[in-house]
Amino acid sequence: MITLVAGTRPNFMKIAPVRAGLVDRGATVRVVHTGQHFDSAMSDVFFRDLNMPAPDALLNAGGGSHAEQTAAVLVRVEADLLSHRPEAVVVVGDVTSTLAAALAASKLGIPIVHVEAGLRSRDWTMPEEINRVLTDRLSDLLLIPSHDARATLRGEGIEDERIVFVGNVMIDSLLSARARPTDVLARLGLASGIYAVATLHRPANVDTAEALGATLAALETIASKLPVVFPMHPRTVERVRELGFEERLQAIDGLSMIPPLGYLDFATLFSGACLVATDSGGIQEETTALGIPCLTLRQGTERPITVTSGTNTVVGLDCATIALEVDAVIAGKGKRGSVPEGWDGCAGERCATAILA
Repeated sequence: MITLVAGTRPNFMKIAPVRAGLVDRGATVRVVHTGQHFDSAMSDVFFRDLNMPAPDALLNAGGGSHAEQTAAVLVRVEADLLSHRPEAVVVVGDVTSTLAAALAASKLGIPIVHVEAGLRSRDWTMPEEINRVLTDRLSDLLLIPSHDARATLRGEGIEDERIVFVGNVMIDSLLSARARPTDVLARLGLASGIYAVATLHRPANVDTAEALGATLAALETIASKLPVVFPMHPRTVERVRELGFEERLQAIDGLSMIPPLGYLDFATLFSGACLVATDSGGIQEETTALGIPCLTLRQGTERPITVTSGTNTVVGLDCATIALEVDAVIAGKGKRGSVPEGWDGCAGERCATAILA
């Protein structure tokens, strides 16, 4: 039996193809949901949209500081693993649940598989960077989404035989969702190709008044040129309220704030956009797969292939640079790239083959 651990909405998109590949090959699989994202808008709807059954265990380990959340997931995952004793634990991505589950498994001597291994931003102020590096050190099998990750892992002393190229499982879920479009554009009164989508939630962009002010200035710049749809992450909603930016946000002409969307709705929404502005790693990948220009509102990215081969441009929060990039998109000169190898909808199958081998 194999245990798959997930805790946040990006995790759910990554485990769905891996689970499907394992089940298709006759493996017994348990899905453990740590509860890191614990509201329906960020959790339950994604299981439905991804055609996954309810998780076998829901650990309710959400909330609190990084330390509190890591400790809660560590304790509760350990208890689950002791009860069920899987042959392997599969973790995905770079969130708190990923590292905590890997720690629990390593201390119990259970082999660990890391899906989406080898990504690096080189930014140690990001909690996700700490999670990535430590999870890779603990893992027995490292499944990489792009070939540049192999060199990174080799440089950190990871033996080559532990590294397997599988491609990008996020794109499996994206292509599946694209085959099931919703009526979200009609519901929002949008016409395809003439609007932008923004997603912003990283601590570096929303956790202080200075950062949030700069982030809103970036949104103002984009919205002055294009209608912008802004599905607001619960974290961002909280910070806007706590830091007193509600009035400024409401005053941005051309910006439409909406609640978080389910995966099918969101995939339909950004597939119709002419531009996406984000601080999310996964969306950098999805826009590259679809050929949609993406502006990353951070100082760097752990997914450099989306810049070197794809449609992503790292712009930070520099409004002058952002304005130039938006103008290029409006003029039909937005960045066009190529789809990296293995971003083909079959990565989950390759993951299952590698895990069972």
